[in-house]
Amino acid sequence: MPALTSHAGHNGKGDVAATVCKGFLALADEWIVRAVSDNAASWFRRAIESVRAASDGNALAAAIGLAPRRVGKADLSLTSDDRARASALRTGLDPGDWSIDQLARSALMVASYAGDDAVFAAQFDAFCSTAEINELIALCRGLPVYPAAERLEPRAREAVRSGMKPVFEAVAHRNPYPVEFFGEDAWNQMVVKAFFIGSRLWPIQQLDERGNPRLARMLVDLAQERWAAGRPVSGEVWRCVAPHADAEGIGALVRAFETGGERERLSVALALQQPASQHANAAFGRRGLSGQLTELQSHLVMEKIDWTSLA
Repeated sequence: MPALTSHAGHNGKGDVAATVCKGFLALADEWIVRAVSDNAASWFRRAIESVRAASDGNALAAAIGLAPRRVGKADLSLTSDDRARASALRTGLDPGDWSIDQLARSALMVASYAGDDAVFAAQFDAFCSTAEINELIALCRGLPVYPAAERLEPRAREAVRSGMKPVFEAVAHRNPYPVEFFGEDAWNQMVVKAFFIGSRLWPIQQLDERGNPRLARMLVDLAQERWAAGRPVSGEVWRCVAPHADAEGIGALVRAFETGGERERLSVALALQQPASQHANAAFGRRGLSGQLTELQSHLVMEKIDWTSLA
């Protein structure tokens, strides 16, 4: 499945990008002014204007470096209405777990856009290549609202290849950018990487929609390697395997259900609740496991257990 670049909510080009940028800067100003002292708010507004007026990246570099000291690192503490406004501005935008300095740094990057996509993309790439980890996390979290979105894809892929879990999660978690701009290979590599670095899958937006047989095959191979080495397998694997399982994948699901602990068995049962899992469900019936599977699925419903509980 290709990247979903036709997604109606993405930051796009032209008027759409301009609207998202303008709206994001307005939200950032409101939320930061509300959360910080008058002096800090004044600094942020001056920094935005300085970056807008600058003819090079020096003002941006200085402001990004100073942001944590000037506005602080406290959580944004957004309300449900704030989150709704963010989502209305840009589908999938979820700054609910951002900090104030992360919001400020993303806003400063947006403010640096002067209408030239190539220049903006080059500047973003240059900043990411030299950024310290906290700067890089903030810059990556802003991906959904930047203009020139397609041009930023190589840097986004580089971030999810990172061995630094917070950098990986800045792109992979609660971020609509990967589902919209990553091709199938990059998407699959991101999901597999999550398991290797011990990251969770449930915060990845549209995980089920971007599932595919190649990813299922890769995860079955990973599970088998871990079983052979006597290592545990995350139950979230089965969420991606069940809808696309071939014969070997179905066999792996059955094995996990028959030999796994309670959490893994519940994970398999939850994965098999997906409508696309009929073939795997039929295999459980042939193994005489339907009763146990149904019992566990009823337990999931009654206890309101979802992937956030099992990850």
